[in-house]
Amino acid sequence: MDAPRKILTVFGTRPEAIKLFPLIHALDADPRFVSRVAVSGQHRGMLDQVLQIADITPHHDLAVMQPNQTLDALTANLLIGLGKVMDQERPDWVIVQGDTATAMAGGLAAYYRQIPVAHVEAGLRSGNIYHPWPEEVNRKIVGSFAALHFAPTQTAANALLRENVAADTVHVTGNTVIDALHWVTDKIKREPDLASGLTELERRFAGKRIIGMTSHRRENFGEGLEAIASAVTRLAARPDVAVIFPVHLNPNVRAVMNQRLAGFDNIALIEPLDYPHFARLIAISDIMLTDSGGVQEEAPALGKPVLVMRETTERPEGVVAGTAKLVGTDADTIVAEAERLLDSATAYGAMARAHNPFGDGQASERIVNLLAR
Repeated sequence: MDAPRKILTVFGTRPEAIKLFPLIHALDADPRFVSRVAVSGQHRGMLDQVLQIADITPHHDLAVMQPNQTLDALTANLLIGLGKVMDQERPDWVIVQGDTATAMAGGLAAYYRQIPVAHVEAGLRSGNIYHPWPEEVNRKIVGSFAALHFAPTQTAANALLRENVAADTVHVTGNTVIDALHWVTDKIKREPDLASGLTELERRFAGKRIIGMTSHRRENFGEGLEAIASAVTRLAARPDVAVIFPVHLNPNVRAVMNQRLAGFDNIALIEPLDYPHFARLIAISDIMLTDSGGVQEEAPALGKPVLVMRETTERPEGVVAGTAKLVGTDADTIVAEAERLLDSATAYGAMARAHNPFGDGQASERIVNLLAR
């Protein structure tokens, strides 16, 4: 029998942790691999919450984040720190996920050492290098040198093929975020206390249509967030609506939202949720209003329409399938599209029942078997 291959999985943000923990579990359980984990700490508290719930203890933790750190300083620190980890571990493969600075720098550090890179959630493209910024370019950089590209959908695979990526390196696996959502939903059923922190809000807003909300994108800072806040106040003025908004820790988001949305009876501004509670928020919401990428995949898995507060999306499959709709950051448009779903059972049902194009919960298993080959 061949010696097991050493796999170093690199990540640093909460979304990366969510999308990679099912794969790490699968690698840990497979005797064909020695699984090692390095986290950058690009998110801190939110990252640690996912690690705890998924029972993952990193072998390396760089803790790179500093207050008001620039993107170039962050990238430099990531590249140097992750490079040192790879020199110590000498892995056979490095796995990165998605479009973060950690993914880009981790992939680049591996490339500099001629270690093959496997890119999970490869091929997502918006076609605009400033939306999402800087994520679109981060993802394209990794796509330029990855040895294996695990595309969540055929649309993502086609985007890679149009960029002349070798076809035999591109594999459609589904998105591991659906694996994670199934895992945590089953865990909550067995252990309801994991998501009991929303019980008080559920009682307070009983009988209302709940809009779950997230907003954190850099390209929306400033005027975009101001317009989003205006739309939310108008929606929350309806007596049949309540908004639950876990406010991102970024001070650019908090400054606007705490000033504009605090004090409304029908708006609950709460601290960022751990993963089980966020899964519960999706489950109790009628609509998800978001500029997040992952929510566009997660919410349809639970039958929840998604209004995407961005001008473009690197996940067009949801828009094509009808599970998501781009509404931008114009307040009038956000309000009109949300009210269309609130007031029309036909419009709501069309989105809620649309087929989720992002996966069946078996992506991690497919990826492990491809790595073994």
